Amino acid sequence: MASDLPCGSYLALYIVSMHIINTNSRTSTHWKLNSDAGKVQSATALVADGENTRDPMNDDHLMSLLTNKIPLDNGQWKLEESLTCVGTSCQKNNTESRNNTAESLDCGKPVNETQYDHLRGIAARQTHPHIPEPEVAEIFRKRGRHQVAELDMNELERALRKDKKERPKSAQVYNKIGNFWRIKGNTQTSIECFRKALFLQPNNPDVLLNLARVLFNLQYLDNAIVLTRRSLEMQSADQNSWLQHFTLGEILKAYGHYHEAALHLRHSLDLNPGYSRAIAHLREMEVNPDVTVTHYTLFIIVFLVLGV
Repeated sequence: MASDLPCGSYLALYIVSMHIINTNSRTSTHWKLNSDAGKVQSATALVADGENTRDPMNDDHLMSLLTNKIPLDNGQWKLEESLTCVGTSCQKNNTESRNNTAESLDCGKPVNETQYDHLRGIAARQTHPHIPEPEVAEIFRKRGRHQVAELDMNELERALRKDKKERPKSAQVYNKIGNFWRIKGNTQTSIECFRKALFLQPNNPDVLLNLARVLFNLQYLDNAIVLTRRSLEMQSADQNSWLQHFTLGEILKAYGHYHEAALHLRHSLDLNPGYSRAIAHLREMEVNPDVTVTHYTLFIIVFLVLGV
C-alpha cells in the first residue's frame, strides 16, 4: 500500500501542472462582445460562427493600446503608426500625419533677452491679438528692379525654410520670417522673430523699423517712436531713410503732433518723391489742423482778453 504513494503524488503533480498550463492567459477563454447578438461570448464561439477568423488576442484593441505605446520625453506617449490606421488607409493617414507634424516655419527657441525687452509692447507680446498686415507683401514682391504681380505665400515659405536651413544665424533671415508672419497675422511669432534678429544684430535698422511698425499697429505709440528713431539713427548715410521719416510722420500724426509729423512726411517725400501715402497724410492734416495748436491758441487769446 505504501508503494502506491509515490505514483499518487506524481499523478497529483501532473494534474496540477496541466491545470496551470490550461489556465494560462494565452490559452484561456477570451471573451468578446457580440454586437449582433447583444451578449458576451467566447472568442472561440465567435470564430465558429464565422464572425471573425483573426487571432482574438491580436484583435484586442485595448491590449494593443497598452502594449504598443511609445513613451515620449515629455511624459506623454503615442501609438505606433501601425495602430493608428486600418486597412488600405494606413499609407494615406501616415503621409498626412507626417505632413501635419512637419517643422513649422518659426525662428526656433525664443531668445532670453534683448536690449529692447523693457518696452511695454514687447514685454506683453504673449497677450497681443493677431493683426494681419497684407501690405507687408510689398516687401517680398520687389525682386531687384522687378515687381511680382502676385505673391505666392507657399513659394515664399519654402524659400524662407531654405534660407533658415542654410543660414541659421542670420538676422536678415529672421527679419524676413518676421515679416512673413506679419502678413499672416501672427503677431506673437513675428515679434519673437524680430527679437531673435535683434539678439544677433541689436542695431539693425530694418529690424528695428519692422518691429516699430508692429507695435504701431498695436497702438503702442511711445514704443513705436523709440524704435523708429533708433532705426533712423542706425541707418547708414548711404542708405535712403525715407521709410523711417514716413513711419515717424504716421505715428506722430496718430499722436496728434501734426507739426512734427508734417516735417517728417515732407522729408520722406523729398527722399521718395510722389509717395502717395505721405501725400494723403499731409492733405488730411491740412483739412484737419492740429487740435492741440488750436486749443493753445484759444487759451492764449482768452488769457490776453482776461489780462486786459
